[in-house]
Amino acid sequence: MNASADNTLVYWPVVVYFGAVLLVAGAMIGGSAMLGQRHHEPATGEPYESGIASTGSARARFPATFYLIAMFFVIFDVESVILFAWAVSARQAGWSGYVEMVIFAAVLLAALVYLARTGALDLAAGARRLNLTPAP
Repeated sequence: MNASADNTLVYWPVVVYFGAVLLVAGAMIGGSAMLGQRHHEPATGEPYESGIASTGSARARFPATFYLIAMFFVIFDVESVILFAWAVSARQAGWSGYVEMVIFAAVLLAALVYLARTGALDLAAGARRLNLTPAP
């Protein structure tokens, strides 16, 4: 056998898998199109959430503090997952793993201190700028 024949033998499982995926996906889409129900009532296109008809606009504006709190949640949630994974494997990681976690936590703590000193965490200041809450 030559080299090109060996290369084609290596890729045949990928080609078969790709064909099987296309076949299954096509069968699922075709089956749902043939067997699925078709509704033509006036309320079919209406948004409906948990048994309650929606009211108002879906384009409601949220204050920036909402997104700030969401970002903090994601950042510290990821940090807690990483710290938990390190805690599980602390014995295998040894002292080098401990030093790496200390550096990781120190960088996050430094970022938190920086945000606190620049006023990014002062949520009431943003509300006062928008005149949403009275100043003391």
